[in-house]
Amino acid sequence: MSKSFGPDFLWGAATSSYQIEGAIHEDGRGPSIWDAFAATRGKVANGDTGAVAADHYHRYREDVALMAGLGLQAYRFSIAWPRVQPCGSGRIEQRGLDFYRRLIDTLLEAGIQPWPTLYHWDLPEPLEDAGGWPARDTAQRLAEYAAVVHDAVSDRVERWTTLNEPWCSAFLGYATGRHAPGRAEPAQAVRAAHHLLLGHGLAVQAMGEDARVGITLNLTDVSPLTGSPDDLDAARRIDGMQNRFFLDPLLHGAYPEDVVDDLREVTTFEHVREGDLKTIAAPLDFLGVNYYSPMLVAGGGPHTETAYVGSPSVRYADGGRPRTSIGWEVDEGGLLALLLRLHSEYPALPLYVTENGAAFDDEVHDSGRVSYLENHLGVCARAVEQGVPLKGYFVWSLLDNFEWAYGYAQRFGIVHIDYATQRRTLRDSARRYADIIARGGL
Repeated sequence: MSKSFGPDFLWGAATSSYQIEGAIHEDGRGPSIWDAFAATRGKVANGDTGAVAADHYHRYREDVALMAGLGLQAYRFSIAWPRVQPCGSGRIEQRGLDFYRRLIDTLLEAGIQPWPTLYHWDLPEPLEDAGGWPARDTAQRLAEYAAVVHDAVSDRVERWTTLNEPWCSAFLGYATGRHAPGRAEPAQAVRAAHHLLLGHGLAVQAMGEDARVGITLNLTDVSPLTGSPDDLDAARRIDGMQNRFFLDPLLHGAYPEDVVDDLREVTTFEHVREGDLKTIAAPLDFLGVNYYSPMLVAGGGPHTETAYVGSPSVRYADGGRPRTSIGWEVDEGGLLALLLRLHSEYPALPLYVTENGAAFDDEVHDSGRVSYLENHLGVCARAVEQGVPLKGYFVWSLLDNFEWAYGYAQRFGIVHIDYATQRRTLRDSARRYADIIARGGL
C-alpha cells in the first residue's frame, strides 16, 4: 500500500539555538541559564558546553544550502532570547535580531518556510537570578520578548511557536536539577510549569490576532506494566503529569482535577490566579507534538524519576523493545496511539510532529536511524488515513548538536558534524529523508 501524505503535507527538520549556534559571546549576546549550567562542573558530560556547538551562527548559509539540497520545505529553529534581550528585558540587541533576519531571508530565498520557536530553554541568566520560571514576572517578560521578535520579522514569518517542551523546562530544570538551571525544588517546578503556560498565553496576546501561533509539547503514550490497581494508577499519574497537565489547560481551559489532587502535598496552587487559565487557553492555530519513545510504568516500587512530582511510588519498566544509544525504547506504535488520542480526546486542531528522531552511534551509514525514520513516518501515514489532521513532520535533528546534559556524546543529526573541523556530511538517513520528501511519502 502506498503511504502518501498528500501535496500539502509539510516536510521539515528541527534544531534549537543553544544546541547548534555557538558564538555565545558574540554580537552582544547575554548569558543564558545553559551557559551557567554547562560551566558548572559535573553538570554536563565531559564538561561540554554550547560555546561552539555546530557553529551555525557563522555557517547558517551552508546549513540552509544543505536543507535546500534535501528538499526541506520548512525549518524549525529557535531564537535565542539572550541574543535579542541580553538581560531578559529592557534593551534590545539589534545585532542579535539581525542574525535571525539574515537567517530567515536566506531560508525564504531557498524556498524554505521559517518556523521560529521563541523559547527553547535558554532563559537569560538575569531572569533566573530574579527567580526564573517559578517567578510570575518571567511570564510577562516572555510576552514582551515575543512582541519584540514578532515586530521585527512578522512580515517574513507565517507560523510561530511560543514554547518548546515546557515539561522539560519546568520539571527537569526545577525538580530534578538535571537541566538548567539545576534546581531541585518540586513545589517551585509546579509553579514554573504554570508560569511557562501563562507566558505562552500572554505571548499569544502580545503577538496579536493576526499571528498564527502554536505551542510544542513533548508527549508520549503511557501504558501500565500490568492491569493491577497499582500499575493502572501509576499510568494515570504519569500520563497526568507528562501529557494532561499541559494539554488540558491549553485545550480545555482547566488543569485535570486528579493531577491537582496528586500534587496537593507538593503545592497549594495559590500561584494560579483568576483569569490565568483563560489566558493559557488562548485559541491555537496548531499543536506541535514531540515524540521519541513510549513509557511503560509500574507502581508499588521505589521511585525512579523525581521529575514526576506527586508520584512517589512510580517506576519505569522495561518493555523489552530495542533501544537507541541514549537508552530510549523504540516503538512507533506509541506515536500512532498518541496522534489518535489527540484527535479523539481534544478539540480539532492541526497537528504537526515537530520533533521525532533517534540517537545512534553510526557515523554516516546509520541504518538504525533510517529504520526509525521510515517506521515512524509509516504510522504518521496511518494516522492521516484514519482522519488525524496531521499536517507536517519535522525530523530531529538536522545536525548533530549539543545534546543538553549529554553534551556531544549523543548524535541525533541526519547530518553528521565533525566537531574538530565543522565538516558537514549527509548521513544515509538524510538521503533517505530527501527521497521520501521527493516522493511525498514512503
